[in-house]
Amino acid sequence: MFPKLKIGELIARIPIIQGGMGVGISMSGLASATANEGGIGVISSVGLGLLNQTNRKNYRKQNLISLQNEIRKAKAMSDGVIGLNIMVAVSDYDDIVKTAIEEKIDILFIGAGLPLKIPGNLSLEYLKEVKTKIVPIVSSDRAANLIFRSWEKKYNYIPDAVVVEGPKAGGHLGFKLQQINDPHYALENIIPDVIKIIEPFKQRFSKDIPVIAAGGIFDGEDIHKFLEMGTAGVQMGTRFVATHECDANIKFKEQFVNCNIEDIGIIKSPVGLPGRAIINKFLKDVTSGIKMPFNCPWKCLKTCNMKESLYCIADALMKAKIGNLTNGFSFAGANAYRIKQIVSVKELMESLRVEFEEAVSKLQGKKIALT
Repeated sequence: MFPKLKIGELIARIPIIQGGMGVGISMSGLASATANEGGIGVISSVGLGLLNQTNRKNYRKQNLISLQNEIRKAKAMSDGVIGLNIMVAVSDYDDIVKTAIEEKIDILFIGAGLPLKIPGNLSLEYLKEVKTKIVPIVSSDRAANLIFRSWEKKYNYIPDAVVVEGPKAGGHLGFKLQQINDPHYALENIIPDVIKIIEPFKQRFSKDIPVIAAGGIFDGEDIHKFLEMGTAGVQMGTRFVATHECDANIKFKEQFVNCNIEDIGIIKSPVGLPGRAIINKFLKDVTSGIKMPFNCPWKCLKTCNMKESLYCIADALMKAKIGNLTNGFSFAGANAYRIKQIVSVKELMESLRVEFEEAVSKLQGKKIALT
């Protein structure tokens, strides 16, 4: 059977975290459904204000209002573990952190940058009082070491877990272009180094720090493989897109069912990072240099050079979410082409459980054969 995933006093019955996917792909619907099945459901905080078509005057304020509403809806629909994915690179990073903690979110998953200080400029005493868990997302042992050393030196405190995301993930990647297909940077090779780096911090603080594998994990056999390597759980994003409860339009989901391996490629994002996406006409056009007109109501990403960008990535992702794939595109993991149908979250979790148990039985059979 699946082991439980424990992060401090939080306990998920199943060691699966549904990855946060913006803009609007993982909201309260998907997050609550995942939590109800025993996993950790995650809302993406990215671009929620863009989805309100009636009030587009104050995006920054609307983003926080929408975030507040999504957290409340998720908590009303589930008493399981609900997390929030936040990008360090967003302009309203501190405000998002404060809003989420005020709404009593269980976990903050922090990626797209190194959180070298306690997020939101919160006091250590306040963070301990509210009991929200802080979990950075890293792509190397070096990044993990920098974060943990910085927190230890500044606060005599460390994060509660760490997600290690490999180069097969969808969306923006924490790797240079030449590293993405280099076996040296494969998730299987990064995980042991991060576990080794984290161990001294666990000893010094007498604190369990779960390491969670992410990026390209597709089935129960993958989950078993990474648990055998010493991780406490896995994070999966792409698999949850093709579920009935996913908050995206059906046209968005159907892309994943219909795409082939050659349709998935690496793009250069306007924010300066490589990313993995399903290549469509929109992406082919911008790659060829065609500029898509856009107005930037506020600079949502710190690293975005709007004057030189050929398109607004937030707007393109928002349009794809609502099914307008002519003017947008979808991020996707390397194994998206393996998805063959849209199922419920319950059915997905059950299939992963069966595959996991088959992997356990297979390993036990090999051990018996060797003896």
